[in-house]
Amino acid sequence: MQFGRTYEEFEVGAVYKHWPGKTVTEYDDHLFCLLTMNHHPLHMDANYAERTTDFGKNVVVGNYIYSLLLGMSVPDVSGKAIANLEIESLRHVAPTFHGDTIYGETTVLDKWPSKSKNDRGIVHVETKGYKQDGTLVCVFRRKVMVPTETYIKERGGEQPGRPELKQQEN
Repeated sequence: MQFGRTYEEFEVGAVYKHWPGKTVTEYDDHLFCLLTMNHHPLHMDANYAERTTDFGKNVVVGNYIYSLLLGMSVPDVSGKAIANLEIESLRHVAPTFHGDTIYGETTVLDKWPSKSKNDRGIVHVETKGYKQDGTLVCVFRRKVMVPTETYIKERGGEQPGRPELKQQEN
């Protein structure tokens, strides 16, 4: 299973379709709200949402959707990353509701070698998230510092720090 890419493996224009999707539950939404102390009634109070909003039901907190898409992209984009350098833009385009399934895909917009260290590069990507019906819900762009193949080799290969299984004596 692939877990991220080295600088050399990224191609400008490539599109990575992240799999599988994730069906967002009421529990997911409420837990994220509680963990981040976001107590807005639009997300947590069904009566409030039904009676006082245009949506007529709870809306999933947008930063959960962003975080979900960021996580979905790790195996394809940032699994080997040295650092996420910048979230350049983040747009919440349409609401997500409990029971919606989110899918994501990332496009490589650009890449360039690091100016300060020759064993890494910067990759500029755009990730889009959409619902089961194809409705775009979230778009963000970020810059990720990724290692070169040389960096990986010099630091122990694909799974650095992974211990070897000890042989047991009988």
